Amino acid sequence: MLLHPTSLPGAGGIGELGQEARNWVDFLAAAGQRLWQVMPLGPTGYGDSPYQCFSAFAGNPYLIDTTALVAAGWLEEAALAELAELPRDRVDFGAIYQRKVALLAEAAGRFLASPEGSEHGPFGAFCRANAAWLDDYALFMALKEEAGGSGWGDWPETLRRRESDALAAASARLAPGVARHKVWQYWFAEQWRVLRAYAKGRGVRVIGDMPIFVALDSADVWANPELFVLDAAGRPTVVAGVPPDYFSATGQRWGNPLYRWDVMRARGFAWWTERLRATLELVDIVRVDHFRGFAAYWEIPAEEPTAVRGRWVDAPGRELFEALRAGLGELPIIAEDLGVITPDVEALRDEFALPGMKVLQFAFGGDAHDPYLPHNYVKNCVVYTGTHDNDTTLGWYRSAPERERDFVRRYLARPDDNIAWEFVRLALASIADLAVFPLQDLLGLGSEGRMNTPGKAVGNWSWRFIWADVPHWLAPQLAALAETYGRMASDEPSEGPSDTAYRQSSL
Repeated sequence: MLLHPTSLPGAGGIGELGQEARNWVDFLAAAGQRLWQVMPLGPTGYGDSPYQCFSAFAGNPYLIDTTALVAAGWLEEAALAELAELPRDRVDFGAIYQRKVALLAEAAGRFLASPEGSEHGPFGAFCRANAAWLDDYALFMALKEEAGGSGWGDWPETLRRRESDALAAASARLAPGVARHKVWQYWFAEQWRVLRAYAKGRGVRVIGDMPIFVALDSADVWANPELFVLDAAGRPTVVAGVPPDYFSATGQRWGNPLYRWDVMRARGFAWWTERLRATLELVDIVRVDHFRGFAAYWEIPAEEPTAVRGRWVDAPGRELFEALRAGLGELPIIAEDLGVITPDVEALRDEFALPGMKVLQFAFGGDAHDPYLPHNYVKNCVVYTGTHDNDTTLGWYRSAPERERDFVRRYLARPDDNIAWEFVRLALASIADLAVFPLQDLLGLGSEGRMNTPGKAVGNWSWRFIWADVPHWLAPQLAALAETYGRMASDEPSEGPSDTAYRQSSL
């Protein structure tokens, strides 16, 4: 099932890594599900997108379980009353920023004043083990706070250029803020580690998500500007995106800086290796977003307001994945190979035996030869009813052209009055090695349950569920379907070409 932790229920205004997350894992186990897919877990900023994080290595402090902080003595229980006033059916990120961050800061202050905040204990060991990224990230975040949230491109030149004297002075001046951000990362890492161990004990593994690009306003770019196509002032001259496609007539101008692949290659792709290593310490399998960008990526002049004008530029994907495999072993990766897919993308994916993605909502706009129709699948793929970028299945079906809806009915040879579950059944019955569906589809939600609309700058990522929305029959019905189609945890995986790297190492 696909569900981002921010969508978990609870009284804290946003999903947290505590008891409700364990309840969710219990639900997955009862429903016969072996995999929980999440989106990137990093700290989010303006726009609240988990695909535009302040760090490719850090965790999102918003997810920290505040009840655990009360139990540890870092917060008074009465402090949680302010969070309990926030909505339970959606995330109000503005209110979370105003209220929860203040509580986390109070808790971190108490922690740092205690013996447990000493550099000689587990916290200090965590900071030393993660110093390669944590030191830069914590200072970056403290500097952003000092600058009123402005991006690092607007900071004083000495800090933009990371002059040693300026960094030393900032580290001393902002020491409390730097320490606070390190504490939050320690808490996130520990709580996620405990939750993931709990999931593993229930037979549930985690699929994570890694965007191909990182945000311009991130510790990654600030600390490693030589790895990105930037001008002397630290501003991108070209940016990432995709040309016009299914989602948008003007394409998607993401705005992320592009990599200097020549520098990456000269350094043996070390930054990428460490990034993937860090991600695999958090999850069991990684869905690599926009995989086609490793074969060729869409380069947009930075001054262009849309993605219409741009060009395809070749990327050294084969060299990169060879280096990743050499450094990390077999790669438990799912390739998000949607969009404009050319033979070079397919060749790169297949050379490393990476499963690609099939989305059922894309299957009915063509004819019987459409690659997203289940009878055209190979086993080494992952089928989705829809992703976080799609409308819910019910919302999509309601707005689809009649020709597509007619094709759906003929293909299913069943009524369409329960279309989301029919798509779930179709995914489970396919030969795809893995079948994934958003919780919204299982709840039969329409467009009100949509998580993200690509190209829409605001109003995304806020959907949450409450347990009252989950009918009592949902888990046993889903378990029965999983058993019917041989997808229970007790079922032996089939032998043959589908025994891919991600199965060998993770399932």
